[in-house]
Amino acid sequence: MKELGKAPKVARHVVDAEEAGQRIDNFLLRVCKGVPKSHVYRILRSGEVRVNSRRVDQTYRLVERDEVRIPPIRLAEPGAQPPAPALEFDILYEDEAFLALNKPAGIAVHGGSGVSFGVIESLRRARPQAKLLELAHRLDRETSGILLVAKKRSALNALHDAFREGGTDTRSMDKRYLALVKGRWLNPVQHIRLALTKYLTESGERRVSVDPEGKAAHSIVELEARWPGYSLLGVRIRTGRTHQIRVHLAASGFPIAGDEKYGDFALNKALRKEALPRMFLHAHRLALKHPLTGEPLRIEAPLPADLAGFIRHLDAQSVREFDQTPGDPH
Repeated sequence: MKELGKAPKVARHVVDAEEAGQRIDNFLLRVCKGVPKSHVYRILRSGEVRVNSRRVDQTYRLVERDEVRIPPIRLAEPGAQPPAPALEFDILYEDEAFLALNKPAGIAVHGGSGVSFGVIESLRRARPQAKLLELAHRLDRETSGILLVAKKRSALNALHDAFREGGTDTRSMDKRYLALVKGRWLNPVQHIRLALTKYLTESGERRVSVDPEGKAAHSIVELEARWPGYSLLGVRIRTGRTHQIRVHLAASGFPIAGDEKYGDFALNKALRKEALPRMFLHAHRLALKHPLTGEPLRIEAPLPADLAGFIRHLDAQSVREFDQTPGDPH
């Protein structure tokens, strides 16, 4: 499809099977490259965008054969936020249905909430011919590791179903993380079931807290290794709540090293001087059924250099008490 940010006239687009099911705002943000989000939502609110000659709101989901009318769209004004840079990432797995990339820490998965762009915007810009690139799930900005991106609508729907079913059936989806925490973790395996709720700080920042009236959340924690003052944990999540691992571990008395929202702030300051510049949380393994063929897949992302380097730093300082290999504990 022509890059609509440069289109001088009204564009009309007929929705195909791969595009069906997505929200109209997400569709417009994908095809209107270089156009500010605020402008996309303005033309939706004003009714300049029509579907089958009717006004729709931003939550409308496209249906195959819908005709979308898109008005002439101006490019961003001089001095406005530049478009997302075209970035490719470390690809761990890819076929015609989806890809798995190794997300670096420090980059959001998508733009919004003060972030101008994220992984998905940069990936779309790097692959302008791709008909569909949609996030199948989320990772915190500070978390590194495996992130799935669907390339077909049917794969996206199947992956969404698998993530929902993963809480009760690990054959559908089994997500595992590595986290380094402050303290001496004792139990080889421990289940954490603490309900969580979201709230906003006075500054408007999103946070999560333990709340008996909140949404159910279940994490399974396995001890991988220990050093004086630290424990390396493998964490499987049965639910995918915002900041779940971070809040569950902090509420249990074992904050993640480097976590600037829920961690030990004095420790974090000291750790930055010891070559741990960020939070030690990494999505390192994902077992799932292929969203189209049903074949079992296992995807792994090795510890990035900064986290692996800090493990070597701990090893050099003291003997590891629980002999497992980080990233491949079983």
